[in-house]
Amino acid sequence: MLQNKCIMKKSDTKPSEIETRADFSYIRYAQCWEDTEVLLTALDIKPGDTCLSIASAGDNSLAMLTAAPAKVVAIDLNPAQLALSELKLRAIEHLDRASVLELLGYGQSNRRTELYLNLLPYLTPDTVQYFNLNKALIEKGLAGSGKFERYFAIFRNAILPLLHTRRSVESLVSPKTYVKRKEFFEKTWNNLRFRLAIKLFFSNAVIGFLGRDPSFFKYVERSLPEFLSESIYKALVIQDPAQNPYLHWILFGEYRAENLPFFLRAENFEKIKANADRLEFKKASLEEFLEGVDPDSIDCFNLSDVFEYVSEESYRNTLEIINDRASEGARLAYWNMLAPRTSNSKSIKRDQEASSNLYAQDKTFFYTRFNREIKASSC
Repeated sequence: MLQNKCIMKKSDTKPSEIETRADFSYIRYAQCWEDTEVLLTALDIKPGDTCLSIASAGDNSLAMLTAAPAKVVAIDLNPAQLALSELKLRAIEHLDRASVLELLGYGQSNRRTELYLNLLPYLTPDTVQYFNLNKALIEKGLAGSGKFERYFAIFRNAILPLLHTRRSVESLVSPKTYVKRKEFFEKTWNNLRFRLAIKLFFSNAVIGFLGRDPSFFKYVERSLPEFLSESIYKALVIQDPAQNPYLHWILFGEYRAENLPFFLRAENFEKIKANADRLEFKKASLEEFLEGVDPDSIDCFNLSDVFEYVSEESYRNTLEIINDRASEGARLAYWNMLAPRTSNSKSIKRDQEASSNLYAQDKTFFYTRFNREIKASSC
């Protein structure tokens, strides 16, 4: 069996472009804000597959274990993200589901520190060191500990009450027909205050300062508020807000029982626990990791939105390396936010129909495009 480990030592390879511009010393994302079910459908993981995943908060890397791959290697430049991801894995591996929900902050608890201490024998020294220095994050509940989650908390606690009453917020996520959702959006929700808040609070500058990192917008070609006006309509009217867990967290700072993240749902929890030894963590950029991988050895690539932060040239160069390391028929999945990145390679081809259909289903509404790409046969 694979030995799970977090490798924090860096090689002598040239640093990734984004590595030279952004700060990777704290938790940026305490949760994965990319639709897990869209990802899993796109990757179509088969038992025995070897998978590469951008770790981020760990949720989607954990979810990939439900398909019983031979191995998932989760990589990240940020040691804080790796520590968080490893803690989630060990919690699922060694605790019952109710205790995991408590520890991670998805339910009330006065024993989170106790649960964390129970996991110490199973955690790597780097993870222990990080959380020993940041015990307050555990005590408060890790689910809300990331910079991005704190950004949503500011919106939820300081901005949203100025826009709508609690009754209107609850009404937004109550089950309705399409006709009733459209009527509620047009007559109640999309008022002048809400439209102004989108332009101001969700501007590129504000979300860069409070939610992401200003350097992440270097290659952006579009205004975020302009796009959000369209995507919010999709999330609140075309889709059913009652079934959107990501929206529920933004509005309430919690998940309702029927809307938990995929990796914490009862029907998935035991599958992840059973395959926990197949997930490995490494501190590395995508380029750095791929340089040490054999050709034709990776079947699935969860690439998150990493190409959002690099130049078109860097994207094309990385895609060439991926093409060499990917097995025949390998599947790639990644999101575009505001920097358009889509393969025009002869070998790695975009599955246009699936990409469009999955984007229409995507419950995370921060992205302008979803890409499912496949390495074509060499014949």
